[in-house]
Amino acid sequence: MQIALAPMEGLVDEILRDVLTRVGGIDWCVTEFIRVCDRLLAASTFEKLAPELADGARTRAGTPMRVQLLGSDPVCLGDNAAFACELGAPVVDLNFGCPAKTVNKSRGGAVLLKEPELLHAIVREVRRAVPADIPVTAKMRLGFESPDGALDCARALADAGAQQIVVHARTKVEGYKPPAHWEWVARVQEAVKVPVFANGEVWTLDDWRRCREVSGVEDIMLGRGLVSRPDLARQIAAARGGEPVQEMTWTELQPLLQDFWRQARRKLAPRYAPGRLKQWLGMLTRSYPEAVALFAEVRRENDCARIDSLLWVPDLSREWAEAV
Repeated sequence: MQIALAPMEGLVDEILRDVLTRVGGIDWCVTEFIRVCDRLLAASTFEKLAPELADGARTRAGTPMRVQLLGSDPVCLGDNAAFACELGAPVVDLNFGCPAKTVNKSRGGAVLLKEPELLHAIVREVRRAVPADIPVTAKMRLGFESPDGALDCARALADAGAQQIVVHARTKVEGYKPPAHWEWVARVQEAVKVPVFANGEVWTLDDWRRCREVSGVEDIMLGRGLVSRPDLARQIAAARGGEPVQEMTWTELQPLLQDFWRQARRKLAPRYAPGRLKQWLGMLTRSYPEAVALFAEVRRENDCARIDSLLWVPDLSREWAEAV
């Protein structure tokens, strides 16, 4: 069984990838999507969204990272995929699941599920462009408005050379509304010969058990559930191995939250860093009552020094100034 950390634009950046993979249980992670339009991107574009490329395409915990591309031009995607491999990408992942309206309007993400032929052309060209030893994988939803074409899309991806397919078990129109249709993951796995990962609406260990039973697949990709419960992958790995499950306490989470804040302070200007903390802390309120209380204190606070004190970390103002 493999457990992957999902790519989520504007949320799971290199900071959160670093923090979450250090908790354990995650076999690999994926970058936020790198948008490919009509030209070969600069190395700096890849390095900005995938700084782990400078460290062997691994997080600090040693977890492998895949580079994800999004676009609709097969040749341009192939060229950029090849360049990503030159920069050190060990796997190229293709995004056919993003539901954002702005992305779909520019022929990216889930809107391409209306065109199985184009899916096939994209994967075929990327597979042709990258070295034979570099896997090409794909993430899809069940469809744009309905799952009627899900099996055709999955076959198009697999037949063109995708070596793994992650299925977010909802359509684009459904967005992130429950439920996730795990039974369709089973149908996709029956339709293709490559490994299929289940994704969507796994928030707890019990959710994972139900997902595995309904979908019939062992491999899983965790998104918001893992961000909200940072030890969820570790819990699943322990349960799958027949080991005792020890849930992470709020006290054990504190050093990770503090380190996340330190990294956000180093990376972002003072006007933006609080927003990143609030974003993650807001999601943690789903799993930790203590996060509810802390979020209430932080939500209207934009002074970084005051947030330092609320998180019980030293004043980072001087450290931030030196970093920039």
